[in-house]
Amino acid sequence: VLGSQADLKVQLVAGKTFPYPATLRSQILSVCSGSALSMAELAELDDAIAQEFAKAALTIQTEYDKAELIGSHGQTVYHRPPGNMETVSNFRSADIAAGGQGAPLVPIVDACLLAEPNRNLCIQNLGGIGNFTYLPARRDEELADKSAVSHGGEGILGWDTGPANSLLDLAVQHFCDGTKTYDEGGAWAASGTPCQALVENWLQQDFFIQAPPKSTGRELFGVDYFNRCLVEAQGYNLSPADVLATLTELTVASIVHSYQTFLPQMPDRVLLCGGGSHNLYLKRRLQAQLHPVQVLTTSEAGLSVDFKEAIAFAVLAAWRVRGIPGNLPQVTGACAPVLLGEINSCWHSWA
Repeated sequence: VLGSQADLKVQLVAGKTFPYPATLRSQILSVCSGSALSMAELAELDDAIAQEFAKAALTIQTEYDKAELIGSHGQTVYHRPPGNMETVSNFRSADIAAGGQGAPLVPIVDACLLAEPNRNLCIQNLGGIGNFTYLPARRDEELADKSAVSHGGEGILGWDTGPANSLLDLAVQHFCDGTKTYDEGGAWAASGTPCQALVENWLQQDFFIQAPPKSTGRELFGVDYFNRCLVEAQGYNLSPADVLATLTELTVASIVHSYQTFLPQMPDRVLLCGGGSHNLYLKRRLQAQLHPVQVLTTSEAGLSVDFKEAIAFAVLAAWRVRGIPGNLPQVTGACAPVLLGEINSCWHSWA
């Protein structure tokens, strides 16, 4: 089923989320925000992350057949699971070396798994950062042989839209003094009122105006950006719930603005995935702003919202060892399709 892009089929055997230990999570977020590290501290952090990945990989295999290959999206590190197995990691560097942004990398997999006949789709991921894949409607005969993907992904687009959960999570941690890390279901934000003047002001940020291909991260939409948002919000006498509602509206507005400004036409349907797809308030606001476009989730289309990213990188890993390119140049800006990822033979076993 993985001999080429044209015959891709996937089955989710098992899926589970393993949270980082609180201290390690805090350290990672601190580094993401620009905290300096010595070489020794960097090595220790790499090892700590790798061990958490390895534990997760081992744990999820205990009730199933052993994995033959692992695709590790990672935190720029790789883990060392047991047995005779290979790990493919560091997916982005080859695309960057070819002049690309190194992101987004999942659109080509989305095209194989989610394209529909006679309907234009946007597959909107709501992680810390938002990104999406635009899939133009395909004729039935094209879907049958995946010719659009196997011949360069004609018409497929994708880029980062801006913050999704990153600023919302920072706001929750700020207003709760760290006792909570996210707004479950968006309930807190739903009790507030968004400040449209602030949203319009924040949308003038250079990234939102920049034409694709483009990508971003917490380096831009992280702690410093959030603190500036707080300062600017002071003049509007907003409650914590109002701030959360306003940051939610920024996520929504940035997605809608990106679609309306840079897509050849609006999609007929949007499929949400990632952690933010569980934020019911965010989903409602997207539906309201995108009306009459239908907003659903990838789970409703048969692909898990929580594990779609993991599935995508498992597919990219499988393509890598089979010599199949995994990027789309029109999405990342690379000069050509390239093989993604470095193949590492794993030899270390854990007790």
